[in-house]
Parts: sequence; C-alpha cells; structure tokens
Amino acid sequence: MTTVAELLIETLAEHGVTQVWGVVGDALNPVTDAIRREDRIEWIGVRHEEVGAFAAGAQAQLTGRLGVCMGTVGPGAVHLLNGLYDAKKSHAPVLAICGQVPREDIGSDFFQEVDNDALFADVAVFRATVTSVDQLPRLIEQAGNAALQERGVAVLTLPGDVGELEVPKGTAVPRFVVEPPPVPPSEESVAAAVRAIDGAERVTLLVGQGARHARAEVLALAERLQAPMVLTLKAKEGLEQDNPFEVGQSGLLGNHASAVAFEKCDLLLMLGTDFPYMQFLPHGTTTVQVDADGSHVGRRTPVEHAVVGDARLAVQALVERVRPRTDGGHLDKARASYDAWRERQQQFLDPSYDRKPKGLLRRKVDNPEGRIRPELLAGLLDRYAAPDAVFTVDTGMATTWLARFVRMTGERRLLGSFNLGSMANAMPQALGAAGLDRTRQVVACCGDGGLSMLMGDLLTAVSHDLPVKLVIFDNGRLGMVKLEMEQAGLPEFGTVLHNPDFAKVAEAVGMRGIRVEDPHDLEAAVAETMAYDGPVLLDVLTNPDEVSIPPQPTLGQAWGFAIAKTKEAVTSPE
Repeated sequence: MTTVAELLIETLAEHGVTQVWGVVGDALNPVTDAIRREDRIEWIGVRHEEVGAFAAGAQAQLTGRLGVCMGTVGPGAVHLLNGLYDAKKSHAPVLAICGQVPREDIGSDFFQEVDNDALFADVAVFRATVTSVDQLPRLIEQAGNAALQERGVAVLTLPGDVGELEVPKGTAVPRFVVEPPPVPPSEESVAAAVRAIDGAERVTLLVGQGARHARAEVLALAERLQAPMVLTLKAKEGLEQDNPFEVGQSGLLGNHASAVAFEKCDLLLMLGTDFPYMQFLPHGTTTVQVDADGSHVGRRTPVEHAVVGDARLAVQALVERVRPRTDGGHLDKARASYDAWRERQQQFLDPSYDRKPKGLLRRKVDNPEGRIRPELLAGLLDRYAAPDAVFTVDTGMATTWLARFVRMTGERRLLGSFNLGSMANAMPQALGAAGLDRTRQVVACCGDGGLSMLMGDLLTAVSHDLPVKLVIFDNGRLGMVKLEMEQAGLPEFGTVLHNPDFAKVAEAVGMRGIRVEDPHDLEAAVAETMAYDGPVLLDVLTNPDEVSIPPQPTLGQAWGFAIAKTKEAVTSPE
C-alpha cells in the first residue's frame, strides 16, 4: 500500500532532495509522516515558513536540484510567498507543497481556506491542486519538470483528505527530466557579432551569472580583445579569482574603474547578464549581447547584435574568430584605476585608522562615536573565511561591503536576494546552505534590520544543529534607506533601529554569541567565530554614517547629501 504522500516523498528522495523545510500541520500531516519514515530526507521544522522558502531556494541555487518547502492550509501557504518570489527572480527550481481544506469544503469559505491556485498565480510556473489519485503520478511529474526546466517555482496543493489516499498498486514512482543540453547560437548571429567586435577599437566586457560556467572561455576572450571586464555581483563567484581583466562591479556597489571601462569603450559585450541599472551602462556605443534567453536581449540598453544561446558555446565561437588585439591601452587604464581604488580601500582595514591623522579628521565628520568601520569587518571576514565558504548576504549596505572586500576565491559560493532585493534573506539562505553540508563553512553577512525581521529562526539553527556563522553589521539603522533619503536631500527618518544585544539573544536560545564594540578586538572575534564548531552569532557595532560612494556620484546626489546632513544637524531622526 502506497499513499499519495508516500509517493510524493519517494519521488523527491529519488531526485536527490535531502531536506524539506516548513511547519507541520493538518493537511500536510501525512506528508511529514512520510518524511519521518524516509531515511533519505530530513525534515527541517522552521519557525516561519518564509525562512523555509528562502532555505529551499538557496539549496536549489547551490545544487541545481529541486529545493522543497511546505506550508499548510491558508496562513502557512501565504507565509511562503516572499521566499518563493525570491526563488522565482533568482531562477531557482523550487517545489512548494501546500495544504488545502478537505475537498468537500473547497469553495465554501471554510476556516483558513485560501485559493492557492490564485494565490500563487504570479509566482509559479506551475500550480495544481490534487483532487484524485487518478491525477498521479502525472501531476507530480509536471510540477517537478516545470520547476527544473523553467528554473522557477512549482506549487502542488494537497487537500486535507488527499494525502492519505492510496494510489493504485504498481503505480510507478515519478521521474523528473534531466537538464537539456546547451543550445548553440546561430552561425549568422555569431558572424554578425564578430564583424562588430572586429570593427571596434575598444571593447569592454560586462559579465554576469549566465557566463560563470564559461570561465576559461571568457578569460580567453578578454585576453584576445585586451578588454577590461566589469563583473556583476553574481559573477563574482567563479570569475573574480585570478582574473587580470576584472575591474570590479558597477552600480551603487561599484568603483570608478567600471565607469572608466564603460566610458572609454566603443563596443560593450554583455555576456550572460541582465544587469538592470541602465543608468550605469555606456550610452552611444555598439552593444553585443549574449544570453541563453532571448527575452532578456535589449531590455536594459539598445542592442545591435544579439547572440542567443549557451554562453560557453557562444564565447568559444567568438574566441576562435575575433581578431586578436595587441594594444592594451584601454585595459591598462581601467586596471590602473581599479588597482588605485583597491589600494585606497586598504586604509580602512587598519583598526587604528580613526586614530591616525587622515582617519582622525574623517572621524570627526562621519564617525564621531568611534564605531567600527564596516570595511574592517568585511576585510577580516575575507581573511578568515574558508576558501570553500558559502557566503550569504542581506540586501542593503552589507551587500556593498561584501562586494568590495570579500573575494570569491577558491571554491567560495555567494547567495543573496540580488533580484528581489528582500530584507532578511541572509540567515535563512545560510540555514539552507548549512543543511546541505554541515561540515562546510557558511557565513551570513546580516544587516541588523534583516536579522531581527526573522530572528525567531535562530532557534532553527540550534535545534537542527546547523553550524552557521551569523555576522551582523549592527549599525542601528536601515542603512541603505538612510543613504537613499540623504542622497535625495531628506533627513533620515524612521530608519533608526533600537536593537537588543544580539549576542545575548543568541546565548538565550542556545547559540554562541559574541559582541564587539572596539575595532582592536574585532580580529580575534572574527577568528573565533570562523573556528567555532557550531552555530555562532557575531554582533559587531558598526558606523551608521559610513558612506559608500558610487562609481560616478552626481552633483545632485552630493548636494542632496549635504542638505540632508544640515537638516539632521538641527532635527532628531526619530
């Protein structure tokens, strides 16, 4: 005898799913009971379903297999939404198993009833409610295949009286379709791109996540073209290490070298990126865009030549055909700017910076309380984290400091809510990463606003022995919002956070807690955090007024910041 719930869980185990994340309850009790009896799958009970969805999305991104989360009838399913939207925008294959009221009560406005098919209409590439065993195994296969092939979210809903139904004897265990082979670009598109590239004097590469698997080919193309390479944040992983062409990021995270690389080029070659911030892209240049998804072409900047296909195959074809360059002047200028910028950043990695002449003067302006510089914290994380650490990072200023100071060397991985831009993602994603391999170091760079939003799931790390390193950039602010207000000439308002001692909170739930207020104590604390065997939280009080300057600050931004600071001097922010 096999039930609907048992068939579903056996299918997931055969696919390679090792954990399911969620909160137990009513309609899904048969499913959790099937997990209890399946040795290949571990149940991770979270305190908030949003955490489960983020964790499942993180696992999907790290493995390429299905990440799986569950939310039971009504509110449980609703709570999954934010994490599922992050999976959608991150192109992560996630299966959400949701509960529903018994079949006879559907449509009667029953207690907790929610129309899941309507609720998940925008977030899911597939959604269906199982109402009969005759629909299996077809619906399970459709859900899994849709998530894997379309790299998105599938939602399978089980009414409360369906999970325990017996499937006919001999029903085959559903199987999911393996990943399809990469699609080569057309000969015509490659030939047109080659002609455009050969006709350009100075080429700049903008490389994204879609070209990470083509590292060797991308480096060979950059060498052949003597082209500087601007990396998107998601391309740091895999393309940042040992890359003599890299000039950092653009956008608010970036540096002046990316502006030099863009301004001085007459052809922009976009490889596997859908970089959204068009105001930072060059204007008046010829653009060639290589992308596996043709719908991405031209939606950020006008594109003269589109090459639709797998990035590795496309770049291989370009390397073989474009003419080699000997003039490295364009590359040298961008790299010189990048090297000079990185050298200037090193001053902030000195714990005594604020006591030295240059730092003492700056401290009077932007750090009167002598708080720890966030740059120092990020630099120490880079130094002490393992070469194969998984980093997760909250949306906001923590992302800026990680982007600038943490290098994705070795086998390091990087996850964040880089497309949805949600708060509170770093800790849940770290839990998901740690669940895959409890021996691998996982470091979450958390904002104080993000960590406190889902703080209840510190308990999940402890109760399931997930040895995450939670590092809080504790500036007592919603830092990115503060910066946005000040650049617009507004005094900060509503951004101040009245935080607890997060280290004491961690200790209260059974986690190691460490708090640092003096920059000279920080290195030892970071070293202890990285070496600790078990979940640990490092609460670092950082400077709330640290300013991240974009690659090309506008006069309006500078003027707005000056006005805001004047207003803040005479009014209280709260």
